[in-house]
Amino acid sequence: MKYDVAIIGAGVSGAAVARTLSRYNLKIALIDKEADVSFGTSKANSGIIHAGFHTGRKYLKSRLEIQGNLMFDELQRELGFPFRRCGVIVVAFEEEDLRHVQDLYRQGVDNGVIGIEICSRERILAVEPKLNPDVIGGLHAPNGGIIEPYRFVFSLVESARKNGVELHLNFRVKEAVRKSGYYEIIPERGQPVEAAYVINAAGIFADEISRIFRAESFKIIPRKGEEYLLDRMSPAFPNKVIFPVPSARSKGTLVIPTVEGTMMVGPTAVEIDDKEDTSTSSENLHMIFDFARRIVPSISQKDIITSFAGLRPALEGGDFYIDISEKAENFIQVAGIQSPGLTAAPAIGEYVKDLLKKLDCKLTEKKEYDPFIEKVIQMRDHTHFESDEIVRGNAVYGNIVCRCEKVSEGEIIEAVKRGHTTLDGVKFFTRTGMGRCQGGFCTYKAIRIIMRETGLTFDQVTKRGEGTEILKSHL
Repeated sequence: MKYDVAIIGAGVSGAAVARTLSRYNLKIALIDKEADVSFGTSKANSGIIHAGFHTGRKYLKSRLEIQGNLMFDELQRELGFPFRRCGVIVVAFEEEDLRHVQDLYRQGVDNGVIGIEICSRERILAVEPKLNPDVIGGLHAPNGGIIEPYRFVFSLVESARKNGVELHLNFRVKEAVRKSGYYEIIPERGQPVEAAYVINAAGIFADEISRIFRAESFKIIPRKGEEYLLDRMSPAFPNKVIFPVPSARSKGTLVIPTVEGTMMVGPTAVEIDDKEDTSTSSENLHMIFDFARRIVPSISQKDIITSFAGLRPALEGGDFYIDISEKAENFIQVAGIQSPGLTAAPAIGEYVKDLLKKLDCKLTEKKEYDPFIEKVIQMRDHTHFESDEIVRGNAVYGNIVCRCEKVSEGEIIEAVKRGHTTLDGVKFFTRTGMGRCQGGFCTYKAIRIIMRETGLTFDQVTKRGEGTEILKSHL
């Protein structure tokens, strides 16, 4: 298995790089230690497409954020992932907050943010009526938006694979050896792969991959963010993504409408040592909701349907680290991709492509490159008349498996056909089990469909890969 390029990490950065490079006549491997793509940092992303005013142009992450934001409309047309430009606001409750808002506005104008405006109290309440009436003003950027992050990653990888990229899952890199112009990349289990160029997009583990390849020494600081998902019937559901005035470490506790109709509050921003710690706590729950209710008073803990935590791969200094290694030959670092990494991802793909050019990697465009993937049928998006037509064509779309999110058997079958054979993979692709009952009524049915479509036995079906088996055999 010899490749021109190996990309380590199939989160949003690695997926975007893979899809960008799939336009060229290259043999590419996309490698990830998990059982499916987007199972690391990307799965717990807040799903915000940032507007481009939080940091100035001196930061690489800001320049890529601005460029990436402008690429999403075309990407959505090609790939069909859920995305909406609902706009974002920053709210001020004190005079000091207003001074920060003015700084953000000037930064946004300098960055070229489209339509950004400073708002009076009356204007900000008109833009977002759910706000606390004690608000005294704020900032509005209509070019911000919301996205389903895992569906975005799934779409990027599907497009990349359609155009020739080969995906290697359950591939935990153990060792790398440079010989005869190639890196031999050796996993803990299974066959090694060889690649002339390697891209380190390993997220929270990018520092460990850099060490394995004898490249630069740096430390990824896991920054845990706890978030809480609220039911789609919550009366607090806002029109806009709502930011407080940010701190030096974080953009603060946000109130976020999701593109699929639920809402989130969070995240926290706590630096930890454990790269596997995704626990949540009642202490942080109360802190987040006390803060969120100051912004939107109608937010209630009784509407919580689940909680989760993600780990952002922060670097000292706070900027992205995307550069050609000075220590390891033909090795590119894509590290420290925390917020606004999701927004910047399409631009990161282009940036890495240009770095490969500097390394004299031959990039010849494919004549047969196809940017489009087949659109997914989602029954919840169709009228009764449209649904009748779909079911007449294929009856499995008439069997609703997940009642909360109106997910059909046909959608689960399609998820499995596209390579998502774990319960979480099916969940992220279809939203099965993501509603109010959190899988209480549909999990068993989903498992039965996965078993039937894959041939797996009941004790082989996993939540997210080996070691997370749903049911255990005692025979």
